[in-house]
Amino acid sequence: MDLLGASLTSIVQALSDKKISAADVYDFFLKRSKHYQNDLNAYVTILDKPHAGKVKNNILHGIPLCVKDNFSTRGVRTTASSKLLDKYEPPYESTVTKRLLEAGATILGKNNMDAWAHGSSTETSDYGPTRNPWDTQRAPGGSSGGTTASVSAYLAPAGIGSETAGSIRQPASWCGVVGLKPTYGRVSRYGVIAMGSSFDCPGPVTTTVEDAALLLNIIAGNDLFDATCSDYKRPDDYRIGMKKKRKLTIGVPKEYMQNIEPSMLKKVEEAFEVYKKMGHIFKSVSLIDPKYAISVYTILQRAEVSSNLARYDGVRYGKNRRAFAKEAKKRIMLGAFTLSQGFYDAYYEKAQKIKTLIIEDLRRVFKDVDVLMSPATPTTAFKLGEFEKYPFFGEVMDVLNESASVAGTPAISIPVGLDTKGLPVGMQIMGNFFDEETVLNAAYQFEQETNFMDVIKKGINNYV
Repeated sequence: MDLLGASLTSIVQALSDKKISAADVYDFFLKRSKHYQNDLNAYVTILDKPHAGKVKNNILHGIPLCVKDNFSTRGVRTTASSKLLDKYEPPYESTVTKRLLEAGATILGKNNMDAWAHGSSTETSDYGPTRNPWDTQRAPGGSSGGTTASVSAYLAPAGIGSETAGSIRQPASWCGVVGLKPTYGRVSRYGVIAMGSSFDCPGPVTTTVEDAALLLNIIAGNDLFDATCSDYKRPDDYRIGMKKKRKLTIGVPKEYMQNIEPSMLKKVEEAFEVYKKMGHIFKSVSLIDPKYAISVYTILQRAEVSSNLARYDGVRYGKNRRAFAKEAKKRIMLGAFTLSQGFYDAYYEKAQKIKTLIIEDLRRVFKDVDVLMSPATPTTAFKLGEFEKYPFFGEVMDVLNESASVAGTPAISIPVGLDTKGLPVGMQIMGNFFDEETVLNAAYQFEQETNFMDVIKKGINNYV
């Protein structure tokens, strides 16, 4: 079997049919990861021997996956890309990685990320920036940039990232891969190094929609170790609903189509035309301006960062607080300010009220449409270092993602073409609460019709 560019699903089938061995698959991706590490810096840790666990069902047959370095992996270095945790080896496994290991997967390596997930370019990592596989002078996005870069260059057949406000979808858009954020609470946060506890959401990064659905099958579901994890009913297999032929009513929020890079907007509008030719109905809708989601997220997330990072005092974990880099210190200070006496009501409490309005606004719109579509980001990938020009770079780059994160709805980014600079363009599909099935269905239909305009194939072929 020619492994280069093979989907996760097809490799699983080949392993099941014994057309290839798990050792051969691991060796293939290990060699690629090591070979391109100097070019991309996509990993903090690459494992010569697979990190495995007690297998219960062997759905994934020894498939090697890459995992963002904020997922606790028992006995395997886990840094959150901060040197404060440089030598930390967790004594336990996160629920997400445990479920993957129980399904037969192995872990190939831990991906580079913005330190503590604080950023949208993977340039705040204490281990140096990850570089975008499409142009190594550009950022891959973040904070899951190491994971999306790994999948884009095919250093792993799939990966696991986490989102707080676009941290899967935005880098998936910039690197030209599929990135899914499930509904908040659909996937357990247990063992994920917390950034914003009311926002953090693990999800898959893949080369096909079916692969995303397969991984979601494994990682989704209630968890007694996470009080925020929901027992809301889920499909037995997301792939079944994904493949049903459905005619969808698609909402296009006018507020999400403004201030978009022209060549990027053109590709998204061309994608809309594909859906129209397939018989789907489009409807213009209006939502609360996403700039308000930026304000809500900035206040609430900084407050939660201030609380979550308080545990890193040099007594229980890692080094003392002087090891925090500039971005972490900035966020701690802003969070402490918004929670302080005299400012709590003016900022934190007001932000919680606006968050409720955003949730209610989305519930209203989803009474009339099945999904919402828009560009995933306002621009394609920036050059490395440009983030320093913007005091709130992450919030600006994630502006179209943050409403879904604030409200907790599911959303996916899929490639829809290349801009005039030859960089991937991502389109966002947002769904109703706990309706990942319809989001996947809409994405899958586009993939079947267009093969994502061969964006993913071209990206992999850059690393033959």
